Amino acid sequence: METSEKQLSAEFQVITAADKYRSFLHGDEEQNTRWRHGAPPTYHSVNRLFEQGRTKEWAKGSLEEVVQNAIKSWEMELSHKTRIQDFKTISPDKFKLIVNGREGLSAEETLKVGSYNALLKSSMPEEFKYYKADQESFESSHDVFRSALPRGFAWEVLAVYSGPPLISFKFRHWGYFEGPFKGHAPTGDLVEFFGVGILKVDESLRAEDVEIYYDPAELFGGLLKGPSVSAQKCPFHT
Repeated sequence: METSEKQLSAEFQVITAADKYRSFLHGDEEQNTRWRHGAPPTYHSVNRLFEQGRTKEWAKGSLEEVVQNAIKSWEMELSHKTRIQDFKTISPDKFKLIVNGREGLSAEETLKVGSYNALLKSSMPEEFKYYKADQESFESSHDVFRSALPRGFAWEVLAVYSGPPLISFKFRHWGYFEGPFKGHAPTGDLVEFFGVGILKVDESLRAEDVEIYYDPAELFGGLLKGPSVSAQKCPFHT
C-alpha cells in the first residue's frame, strides 16, 4: 500500500496554484486544449463549499487525498474539455463508465451525454422518472443542476478500501438547494447522496473503468421536497 500511495501521489499531484484539488487545468500540456467555454474553468465557489462542508480532511499525499483529487480532475475534464484527445485522466480506448450495473459508456459516449445524464439515466417507466436524461442535452443537464445548486455540487472521498490497480472507495456528493429544480421551488436545505465506486487504472494510473453505485432517490428526495412552482399562486391573482 505504501508504494502504491507514493506512485499515485507522484502521478496526480500536478496541481497548479489556480486549483489545489484538480490537475490538468493549466501549463504547457494544456496550451492546445479545447475548452467548452473557451478557457479553463474556475472552482472557487465549489471549493469553498467543499472546505466548509467536508467531513474528512485527508493528509496531503495520502491515498485518500490522491484518489479524491484524481476523481475531481476526471470530472473537470469530462465537464469542460470537448475533445477526448485532451483528456489526461483516462485511457481513451479502454475507458468505460458503468453506473448501477448498467451497460458501460465509452469515453466518447460519456463526453457526448455529460456526467449528469450518464449518472442519472434510468430504466424506470417514464411516469416514474424523477429526471429524464434522454430528454436533456449536455448543456441543459448542467444548466438544471447549476440553477438548483448555485454554490456548486461538492464531492468528497469518505474511505478508500483498496489501492491500484483496482481502487475501491466510498464517496459523498452534496450541495444546497437554493434555486428551482424542474418546477420545484428551492428549500435552501442541504441535499446529498452517498455511494461507492470502483476505479480500474492502467500502468500510467489512467482510468480504464469507473463503476459507480448509488441510490438516486437520496438526491431527488431533497430536490423534490420544494413546493411546485405552479402551485404557488401570485397574491395579486387570488
